[in-house]
Amino acid sequence: MTKPQVLQLNPILIPSVNDALASLYTVHRYFEMADGAAWLRAHGAGIGAVITGGHTGISRAMLEQLPALKVVAVNGVGTDAVDLAYCRGRALPVTATLGALTEDVADLAIGLLIAACRNICSGDRFVRDGQWEQFPQPGAIPLARRFSGMRVGIVGMGRVGRAVATRAAAFGCPIAYTDLRAMSDVAHRFVPTLLDLARGSDALVLCAAADSAEGIVDAAVLDALGAQGYLVNVARGRLVNEAHLAAAISAGQIAGAGLDVFVDEPRVPLALRQSERTVLQAHRASATWETRAAMGQMVLDSVAQALAGERPAMSLTT
Repeated sequence: MTKPQVLQLNPILIPSVNDALASLYTVHRYFEMADGAAWLRAHGAGIGAVITGGHTGISRAMLEQLPALKVVAVNGVGTDAVDLAYCRGRALPVTATLGALTEDVADLAIGLLIAACRNICSGDRFVRDGQWEQFPQPGAIPLARRFSGMRVGIVGMGRVGRAVATRAAAFGCPIAYTDLRAMSDVAHRFVPTLLDLARGSDALVLCAAADSAEGIVDAAVLDALGAQGYLVNVARGRLVNEAHLAAAISAGQIAGAGLDVFVDEPRVPLALRQSERTVLQAHRASATWETRAAMGQMVLDSVAQALAGERPAMSLTT
């Protein structure tokens, strides 16, 4: 029996997921093709499922070359690189791995904030570079900032925002948040505007999906956060005006930043890379074996359900 054909736009790093895909389907690895466009023109009509990543998504032009497509399975939570309106018009399910990333993303948000407050990265370099031996006296490393008890403002009280709030509350941090509306099932204080939230916070943590928002953390918000305030972004790079952030970091307008996402990845502004006030990660909030395995299983489930003629449980276009 001929196996269904799957077009894979991004690599998956979990061997068991790749093994399962290979056993069930004929998998075409687009990311390894020398001339993907030519291959698509010749073979696109036979593709039943696409697996892609949140950052890559899939263009409308590619979708139009896949007339037999039954599902777009996003191995991630971001769908802003997928034309959802077009997919709805085709009754084409688009799925994402919602919920699988929550704990890891929240863990990293707190990790970035603690690392920024306690100067963990610069302290690590101080020891590794042998500076401790040269300057063993107290005061060679500047005093850090206590995280416990800081006022934490969360932008976006969805799954990740709530998980960050749970973790921060365990450190005795008062929590406030902003979102499109107040959440009746959230006990923390709702603040209607981002500017007011920044003004009343020691740390601002960006957790919002906010697919259409851009540059909402600008010079005014950073000024409101203030010289003792910290910014953490584990959401979308484009939520931050990076030019304004770089200027604020360089001028000491805010105390520091912990960033996992950027506007034009993998290109990161030099001012952010060179500053001792920043802690940076390469968009790896979900990069644990446990989460990536769970995400892979959700992708497998979505593809199997769609190719069996069922509506995938994780469909976002119903």
